[in-house]
Amino acid sequence: MRIPRLLTAVLSAAVLLTASATAASAATVGSYVALGDSYTSGPFIPVQRFDPLGCGRSTANYPSVLAAALHAGRFTDVSCAGADTTNMTRPQGVPFNGTNPPQLGALRIDTDLVTLGIGGNDQGVFGSLIGTCPGLRASDPTGNPCEKHFDGSVTSAIDNTGPRVAAVLAAIHERSPRARILVVGYPRIAPEKGYCPDVLPFADGDYAWLSSVEEALNRTLAEAADSEGAEFVDTFGPSRGHDACARGGSAWINGKDQNIFEAAAYHPLKAGMAGVAAVVLKTLR
Repeated sequence: MRIPRLLTAVLSAAVLLTASATAASAATVGSYVALGDSYTSGPFIPVQRFDPLGCGRSTANYPSVLAAALHAGRFTDVSCAGADTTNMTRPQGVPFNGTNPPQLGALRIDTDLVTLGIGGNDQGVFGSLIGTCPGLRASDPTGNPCEKHFDGSVTSAIDNTGPRVAAVLAAIHERSPRARILVVGYPRIAPEKGYCPDVLPFADGDYAWLSSVEEALNRTLAEAADSEGAEFVDTFGPSRGHDACARGGSAWINGKDQNIFEAAAYHPLKAGMAGVAAVVLKTLR
């Protein structure tokens, strides 16, 4: 009779440990705050929130998916389309006469998880690329007219972004000293090989250059994270094969066509938000 009783005791202990581990896992994140720009907020991805509407903040963006997966006790998403590092400490005016308060104001002393997706809008880097490159394709469809147009200015802008992001991270540490901070990078927009001008109307030679700009920005974000004791989450590598040119519903990024019922032009789709959330979750676990 000793062996069955021993087995029963072991099995009971195992069940209790499993239940305790599950409960502990679910309670790991008591307070999660999401900060960032449109690649975090998810403009036009259903369902859009109205607090304020101009931020393009989706209930299906990666912070929302992540918060649900982590069973976060308190979840606050203050990400906003168009935000740059200055909007971490200053109000941001948005369309429809709205205002998004300084994003760092959402942090509390007991916040234990912060994700930050910022940097692409500093000095107009992202807006300059998508606003200029498509219009230059016709002048040299197989060349690299956009790279020639910017002539190194984008690299300088990215270099200047690093210290700004580092300053934001230092401020997060000050406000939420016990928080685990993840800097979430930008996913791939252009494919490694091939072209799809009907979806991504950059000149052929500018595809590789666009990717090099993204890689440079992500390196800068990683360096800023490392300098301030935060963690960098690489989404560029994991998004390989999920670029704007990807077919069969595997794209994470929308192309040139704005779709108010799906995603903003050149921005993450719902599938992209789910993909990024999975990458972040893997980093956390």
